[in-house]
Amino acid sequence: MSYPPSPWNLQGIAFFSLHAIEIEKARPFIPPGLEIVSFFPNYTLGGIYIASYRPGSVLEYNELIIAPAFVRYRERIGGWISHIYVDNEDSVRGGREIWGLPKEMAEFRWSEREINISQQEHPLCNFSVRSLPVPLETWWRPSLEGTCLSHLNNNWLSFNARFKAKISLVASEIEIPVNSPFHDLKIGRSLINARLDDLALTALSPRIIS
Repeated sequence: MSYPPSPWNLQGIAFFSLHAIEIEKARPFIPPGLEIVSFFPNYTLGGIYIASYRPGSVLEYNELIIAPAFVRYRERIGGWISHIYVDNEDSVRGGREIWGLPKEMAEFRWSEREINISQQEHPLCNFSVRSLPVPLETWWRPSLEGTCLSHLNNNWLSFNARFKAKISLVASEIEIPVNSPFHDLKIGRSLINARLDDLALTALSPRIIS
């Protein structure tokens, strides 16, 4: 085994955007057996998460997560990750074998206000920051926790991710080319855009729920 056991403790910086996504657009990205949770008529909530995990992390790598919907399996509700890209092969293996996540390798180029992500020279998306961060509070570093569902070895899994960060609001834009695997989600304008500085994230061990 070339990757560390769970839980994974990761540190760095991230950007997150929350989107209202049409349920019919999200449905092809959700496997049978899961119910898409509606938050507004005909819409669910999805998100885009881009991170750079730096020294102090169990592994150092960049990451892009596409979550097209919140889903329900029996009494459990969580986000569903349809696409996840990293630039570390140990992270790929660990993500697949521990959490059942569909991790793939990709290339990341970070600049001061832009992140370009591609796979074998094919663009996946381009993320641009359009304004300076507006800190919610300079001293406030909240602890938050989210739940995701996944599938591994014919079992449905549930796992939590806990994080602390200094949260700032930003104006941002994401461009997704026509040939990108998640273009058909038609991700539009975001509801919330946040920058997470001094990020400390823990991906907890999954639990079998089926």
